[in-house]
Amino acid sequence: MIISFASDNTAGAHPNIIQAISDANSGYAIPYGLDDYSNYSDVMFSQIFGDDIVVCFTLSGTGANVVALKAMLRPWQGVICADISHINTEEAGAPEFITGSKMLPIPSYDGKIRAKDLDIYLADKRVFHRVTPKVVSITQSTEQGTVYTPEEIKEICDYAHANGLLVHMDGSRIANAVVALDVDIKTMTKDAGVDVLSFGASKNGMVFGEAIVFFNKELSRDYMTMRKQALQLISKMRYIGAQFNAFFKDDLWLNNARHANKMAKYLADSLEGIKGLSVQKPYVNAVFVCMEKTLIEKLSKEFYFYETNPAIQEVRFMCSFQTTQTEVDYLVKRIKELV
Repeated sequence: MIISFASDNTAGAHPNIIQAISDANSGYAIPYGLDDYSNYSDVMFSQIFGDDIVVCFTLSGTGANVVALKAMLRPWQGVICADISHINTEEAGAPEFITGSKMLPIPSYDGKIRAKDLDIYLADKRVFHRVTPKVVSITQSTEQGTVYTPEEIKEICDYAHANGLLVHMDGSRIANAVVALDVDIKTMTKDAGVDVLSFGASKNGMVFGEAIVFFNKELSRDYMTMRKQALQLISKMRYIGAQFNAFFKDDLWLNNARHANKMAKYLADSLEGIKGLSVQKPYVNAVFVCMEKTLIEKLSKEFYFYETNPAIQEVRFMCSFQTTQTEVDYLVKRIKELV
């Protein structure tokens, strides 16, 4: 079977997660997220972020982003985001289609945007001919495998709030950023000023299911109806709640991310010094490498990975909680042989 370094969502689910689903599969439960498993998950989220939050489960990461943004926007308002952000490039226009709001991309630097770069759209707040900026969305960790420090996040949040904007964080790989920065997740989200967080889990060991965490509780009004309308509500929501309960137990979510990050660093270190390769230092579980086109083509026959920037012959090797050192060693061995 081909070895995958394409994405952490090509990995399976952690055995503890599968067991949690099996355990939740007996007996009856109240549907639509009103069951005991989901209620207990709310308690676990509160232990991490504090009691003054609202949690909303969704089926997918795109669904979480869509419902989160819909709760924050009116149709004539827009979302300032990085040009390479997932909501702008990889979600088939779902945020714009479902919210009716426009994405307002700005150039990113190593995947990140800066507070001062918001200025390009701020003047549009006073022009009724144009989309009114209302939300700033940042990704943690970014599509380029970099991370925002808590200080950078706070600077963006402070600047956004001072100009009447709200802040959304797409945290599809939030756990990888937490362990990379070695900080408490609350420090880089709620305490930094983030209004709404899309909390990712399926890339980090769950089968399916994500969560929206509303730190600004006023924005959570009618979220249950929005979730239903956005096709993100299933009747047997207990299976998402049960997964999150296992996800947080004994810090499984952090341990999974820690292993993925460790494998990425090991891969990058092992590739250093190989002739013809340019290796970007990994912050999280993604390793970006520039290599000759012929090498990319040969490797593609044995490994599953993405070519992220054909213009510079850049590829991405993504590690997961499931990645083994043996798999990394074999990839490095084949690269050396092919070079």
